[in-house]
Parts: sequence; C-alpha cells; structure tokens
Amino acid sequence: MHPLHLRSAGTSLVISTHRGEAEITHWGADLGETLPDLAILNEPIPPSAIDANVPAGLLPQASSSWQGRPGLRGQRITDGVPGFDFSLRLRTVSATADGTAAVVVQSDPDAGITVTSNLTLHPGGLLELRHTANNDGTSSFQIDELATMLPVAPDAVELLDLTGRWCRERHPQRRAIQQGTWVRTGRHGRTGHDSSLLLAAGTAGFGNRHGKVWATHLAWSGNHEQFADSVADGRTMVGGSELLGPAEVVLQPGGSYTTPALFAAYSDRGLDGISEAFYSWFRSRPHHVGAASGKARPVVLNTWEAVYFDHNLDTLIELAESAADLGVERFVLDDGWFRGRRGDHAGLGDWYVDETLWPDGLTPLIDAVTSRGMEFGLWVEPEMVNLDSDIARAHPEWLVGPSALSHKDGGRLPLGWRQQHVIDLVNPDAWQYIYDRIDALLSENTISYLKWDQNRDLLEHGHAGRASVHEQTLAAYRLFDALRTAHPGVEIESCSSGGARVDLGILERTDRIWASDCNDALERQTIQRWTGLVLPPELVGGHIGPTTSHTTGRTHDLSFRAITALFGHFGMEWDVRSVTGAERDELKRFIGLYKEHRGLIHSGRMVRADVPDESLMVHGVVADTETSDAGTPAGATAALFAVVKTRTGFAELPGRVAVPGLDPLRTYRVEAIFPAPGDADYGHTFTEARPAPWVASGAEASGRFLGEVGLPMPVLNPEHAILLRFTAL
Repeated sequence: MHPLHLRSAGTSLVISTHRGEAEITHWGADLGETLPDLAILNEPIPPSAIDANVPAGLLPQASSSWQGRPGLRGQRITDGVPGFDFSLRLRTVSATADGTAAVVVQSDPDAGITVTSNLTLHPGGLLELRHTANNDGTSSFQIDELATMLPVAPDAVELLDLTGRWCRERHPQRRAIQQGTWVRTGRHGRTGHDSSLLLAAGTAGFGNRHGKVWATHLAWSGNHEQFADSVADGRTMVGGSELLGPAEVVLQPGGSYTTPALFAAYSDRGLDGISEAFYSWFRSRPHHVGAASGKARPVVLNTWEAVYFDHNLDTLIELAESAADLGVERFVLDDGWFRGRRGDHAGLGDWYVDETLWPDGLTPLIDAVTSRGMEFGLWVEPEMVNLDSDIARAHPEWLVGPSALSHKDGGRLPLGWRQQHVIDLVNPDAWQYIYDRIDALLSENTISYLKWDQNRDLLEHGHAGRASVHEQTLAAYRLFDALRTAHPGVEIESCSSGGARVDLGILERTDRIWASDCNDALERQTIQRWTGLVLPPELVGGHIGPTTSHTTGRTHDLSFRAITALFGHFGMEWDVRSVTGAERDELKRFIGLYKEHRGLIHSGRMVRADVPDESLMVHGVVADTETSDAGTPAGATAALFAVVKTRTGFAELPGRVAVPGLDPLRTYRVEAIFPAPGDADYGHTFTEARPAPWVASGAEASGRFLGEVGLPMPVLNPEHAILLRFTAL
C-alpha cells in the first residue's frame, strides 16, 4: 500500500502501512511530491532484541514490541471479571488521504476493538489529530488511556514546556531530552495554572527565530497528561492524552470514545514559526472573533480592581462616565451583583439580580452604559456554588463530591476552595437550572459579553460516587455551546481564577481568555509572551491595572503598563475616576494608539527577537503582506515593536539590536512614539545622558539592514518600555 502524504505550508506528514500497522514515518520539513520506497526506513535489528523491526506506530503497541508508552491501554470486562484483551494487535483495515487530510482505520477483530484516526494538516501547517475507539465486542471494554502521539527527528535534543501558579502562569522551563519519559500531569479537573500550553522539542539551542521545533498542544479542559517519551533505541515520541479516572470511560458493546484533539506544528524557523501555524488556524475559523462581523476588539473596562464587591449604582455610573470619556467601548460589571454576594463566602449559584442592591434590576446601570456608547458585560461563575446559597440549601444533591450519598444525607464534600464547591453539571436537573438562569439573564438584559469565571480545581470530583471529571468537562462544553446557540451575539471570556483554563478546547467555545489575575506589567510581560506562543493577541485579555499592582505591590509608570497591555485585547482594570491631569491625557492618547493600530495587532505576524541581553525583550507585530499582492501600502504602519527593559543589564549599553521579520526589500521609517517628549512618563523611561539620535528624530533603513544590523537601543530604566512604529516608505 502506498504511503499517505499530507503536505501544507512547508510541512510534510507521511503515514506508512507497509509493516501492517499504521505509523508516522515522517513529520517535519516538506519532502516534495515524490517519496522513495519507505522500506528503506526499516531499522536494523540489534543484538539481544525482538526478531523483527519495531514500528513506532500511530498507536504504539506492545504486540509490535514497542517498549515505550503505549497508545491504548484498556481491558475487557467479561462476566464481571476485568483484565481480558489487555494487549491489542491493531492492524490497518483502510487508509485514505486527499492531500491534507487522512483517515486510518485499524482493528483487532479478536479483541473486538477498532480505532479510527483522523488527521488534518491545515493550510497554515497546523496538524490536528484525534482517535476514536469503538467496542465491537459483546461485553464492556474499559478505556484506561487513549494517547495521541507523534515522532520527532533524532536532532530534537531539547524540550521546552511551561509551568506556573496563580498570578504567574505560563513560565518556560527547559531540559535536555534524555532516555525515559518526561510527563506533565494535570489533575486539577481544569487545565490548571501550571499546565503547559505547549510541549516543544527542538534542536540544540532553538529560540524565537532559529532552530527546528516540533510542538504539541492538547485541546482539553479537564485532567490530562502531556509527555515526551524517549526509548532505548533512540526514538522519541511527543504527545498527550486525557487523564481518565477509575472506570471513567467504559464502552458498552457498540460504544465509542473519542480523544481530545492533539494540535501539533513543525517549524524550521524557531518558535515564531510555531506561532504562525497556530495563528493561521485560529484566524481561519469562521467563528473567530470579528471574522464574520468585521468588528474590532473593543477597549474594555472591567470593574473588579476598581470597586471589588462594593456595588453602588451612583459609583458605577460615575465609573462608566469616566470610562466613556476616555474612549472605553465595553464596560464589564464584575463579581458582586447577585443575591447575597457581599464577599466570596456566599451567593454563588443564586443567579438572580440582588434586589436589595438593585431594586430596579441592572437596567439603570445598563442604560447608563449603553447610552454612552458602550457595550455592557457581566461576570458569572456558573459552574460553582457556595454552601451559603439558596440553591445549595434547596439542592444539596447537586454538589459534587466523592460519595454516592448527597451532602444532605451525610456524604463527604471535597475541601472548600475560596469557600466554594462545584455544581454537578452531569446531573441533568442541575445543568438545566444553570442553563435556565444564565439564559434568563441574557434574555432579560442587554448584555453583550460574559466574563465566565471558574475559581477552583475539581478535586475529588464525582457524580453518584464515581469519578466524573470527564463527564463534567463535556457537560460544561454543552453548557457553553447551548448558550452560544441561544445568544449568538454574546461574546464569552474564559476566566479561571485568571489563566487556569487556557486551551483550544475552551477556546472553541469562547472569544478570549483572561491570561492572569495579575495585572503587574512586569509579570505580564512573561505571562503574555508565552501565552502568545499559541494564542493570537486578539484572544488574550491584557489590561492596564492600577499604578501599584494589587497582587504584587509593584509600582509602574503608565507607559510601561500601557505598552504591556497593548499587545493583547486591550483594556483597563482600574478606578479610572482617579486618573487626572497629564496622566489622563497620556491614557487617552494611548487608547487612541490602540484604536489606530488594533487592526494590525490582531491580524499581523508576531515577531520575537532573539536578544543576547537577557534584560531586554524586543517583540512586535508585523503586517501580513502575504494576503495581498500589493503588500503593505506605502505610508502604512507596517509594524509595531516594544522594547522592554525588565531589569538592569550586564553591559553599560544594550548595543545594536536587530529587529527581525520586516520585508528585507522595503525601506521603513522608524519612530519611537510612546512615551514621547512631553508625556508624563518620558523623563522616567531613559537612563542615558544623551539618547541615541534616532530615538528623538527617527531613522530610515531597509528591512534587511534592520534585521541584520539593527539599531542602537536606548538605555532604559528597569521596568520601562518604549513603543516603536515602522512605516513603509
């Protein structure tokens, strides 16, 4: 049988079946149209080993003597006795492809299991892969794991993944690939603050703009594992799987289980090439924000760090007036509006407007917001419940716990988290109640946006005494889907105590994520940089917080906070009534800059320079000229870059820093546009006695010169930044 060959955007994926089972024999650089006889890839047989070639199968299996992590683990339960058909011998039944998509069916008729694998290589080079296992037998079959994995080339010798905690999400860590398995396990019942958004294997020293990289992301919002598995013969597989609890997936005869999608990208241009593949996929979706409407991402004001739980109509109207004066386009009322909600100890689950706070409902505030030309948004947390709530008292059986008994009947609850518990969406009555309440809020009020929070891990998560994270995750997805169908004009943000639910599973149902509860601009530089490795900036909420951060106590100039927030979906979380004088003028000017350039920021290519000085970060967005034969029009802003000083540098001068990603054949005018002379922060930004001349007067140079030679960067004070504009001439 001829191999299947998928090609797109400089990437090839080759699937061979010549050894009986399907295996990916190449995932990486484009191989062109003609392939040799793939039998030449059969490995030699080493001494003291199995007397056959061992394929690294599409679903690696012990029946082929694969000694690494298996693709499918499970067991048949016959007459109530488990443990049968523990080792499958899947062999190819059919394999078809159309150039960018393939379907491979493998079966073990003796064990009564068939697995269908669907692979799609999207136009931008992003690979999407999932498996479906079917029980063809006459008794039940328990799936313990169905993993999706891919081989990487032998020159992939380093591994990069991300980790973090609340207010410090998505920080990188690196290690050498060594023999054995590196596993990142998420047992949070949600994606998790420490979840690795991406697992990337690459050549030695791969960086932003150089090296070969093979990267994967698991699109799932529940328990999961991501791994790199390097076996003794030198081959390495990378992949991921849903982490299933005891007997969470038991297939009855005729039943099936489909894995979450594994998304994967290959780049020979470093991590920026990986980002391009993911961005291309996101932006090609018909439901991507603005794709159908053409609507720009509005400037947001969220009320949380302005008023917290202190909801007073007069105060909020004053805040709305101040926001409108600044140019805000979306006003979001955060936690504290519903019955009994005076703090985080009560009220969750009672999704009715609090009559004692809002005797006329939310209408007076909504009218005050919308009459000033702003959209109105509202905070909700539909998946959670406080014990001190009417709904918990009325339906204790709706609270999630490890016991088959309800809380009312003495069943044990998991430990509280922020004084809240999880409502059991697997229970159809509980699901329907939550749907009805959120549907009523959206039907009865002019609400354009939901900030959908989820503030705790799902620990000891069970339905009727059985582990149920799998079913809870699917039930939450159904809730999002049903509400979006009923209210297609409402945008939804995925917030999860900040950035604890950031994955492509939830982003199929939401319009942006809240990257972190931390608005400290220094922390945000790292959080947003690594979130943006996979997510384009229009999906990542980035807000200007107060002058002194509420989560870290650091104090930063407005210019640093504003430039940091610019490269995302821009907004503010700040009592802007207190912003006056020159600072208010500076904030207005920056909001104008965002509105002027958001079309570029939310459509261009993300570029991150490899800067030897670790105290300096240079990143930006370059206009995508590939979408038009004419390229970037003369006189148009072709790129925006931020030059960010995170701490003091080792050298006296940062020296010349190359600005990559520009068209080498074009000439550009470079200007430092923010902060500018006269801005309140200008004097705090620079350290040098005399700035480099081009900072004050601008400069002209070709893209080739800027990318190869660069410009002498100014000496910035730590925790300060400047914004550069590149205009095509």
